[in-house]
Amino acid sequence: MSPSPPFAGRPIRAAVIGTGAIARGSHLPALQQLAAEGETEVVAAVDIDATAVEAFCAEGGVPHAYTDLARMLAEQRPDLVTICTPPTLHREQSVAALRAGAWVWCEKPPVPTLADYDAVEAEEGAENGPYASIVFQHRFGSGTRHVRRLLAGQALGRPLVAHCQTTWYRDTAYYAVPWRGRWQTEGGGPAMGHGIHQMDLLLDLLGPWSEVRAMAGRLVHDVETEDVSTALLRFENGALATIVNSVLSPDEVSRIRIDCERATVELTHLYGHSNANWRITPAPDATGEEVAAWRDFGADVPSSHLAQLRELVASMRAGERPRGSGADGRTSLELITALYKSAFTDTTVGRGEIGAGDPYYTALHGGAPGWAPGTVTGDAEVPA
Repeated sequence: MSPSPPFAGRPIRAAVIGTGAIARGSHLPALQQLAAEGETEVVAAVDIDATAVEAFCAEGGVPHAYTDLARMLAEQRPDLVTICTPPTLHREQSVAALRAGAWVWCEKPPVPTLADYDAVEAEEGAENGPYASIVFQHRFGSGTRHVRRLLAGQALGRPLVAHCQTTWYRDTAYYAVPWRGRWQTEGGGPAMGHGIHQMDLLLDLLGPWSEVRAMAGRLVHDVETEDVSTALLRFENGALATIVNSVLSPDEVSRIRIDCERATVELTHLYGHSNANWRITPAPDATGEEVAAWRDFGADVPSSHLAQLRELVASMRAGERPRGSGADGRTSLELITALYKSAFTDTTVGRGEIGAGDPYYTALHGGAPGWAPGTVTGDAEVPA
């Protein structure tokens, strides 16, 4: 007799860690929607602020409020923990949840370093979980699924040239919050904290990268991290890409463009996308029938926490590693780490090059003069 599937015949018991804006605005609504469908049950929330967690539970109908994660894990034994706390807490909280037998869904940035990521992955179950996955909701939804299928099947021909742009605007007041703009507490600048979503989506669409050459600057803000970076990226399939991450751009946009042999695919949005945000421009030799098929995205499922959570729950029930975990979840963090190393050392960095013993494996600033804490000058601009 074959064993029953995991969590068969019952809702998945979920707990929310951290009750700030992302928990209230994205995680809890997604969990509540799946609860209405009989898939999940939100059993607890945790926050170090007792008033905040009690208000969160009262407003969201969550039965148990805690200020201690270990106690919650021991008493409630959740199947799934969603982590909505600052990046410096992600490693400790993910490990604690995995050791308690809970699957993890953690907000980006996943953890501050590759060393932290590998430490979390080492705590995962060998078979059937529990696994730790990262919130990369831009990968999910009907638009991304359709374009990924077109690219994977080379319906548009070989991908040749790509552009990945996260050009946003953050003013001085934004960086007046003490933990922002610091390696220890924010994990990195716009490459890590803002552009990670579009870079992750680019990698999800085009596959493994091979090398990166980058520059970074501190052009406006008095911070430890960069406030802008640019990079040139080569993919294993031969495609070349440019990447721009900025918090200096009044005309805010998130954008991916991929020029293939037979068509250009472009996504333009800001914080999330639907089918309408994608555009496919055919080459002159494309037939009307081909173009119609390329532009048929099907029913509109916008990118969202809900779209990713729905797939995660399905993976839990199947006992399968979810997308955005393990090696698949590590790829964008490795690219960002390599981007910083390239920018701060003025070298080209290859995929797989940064491992134990490399200073960038344990700190994204790599101890580089002018970038590492304690070596930053007070000037508005420090050359990379």
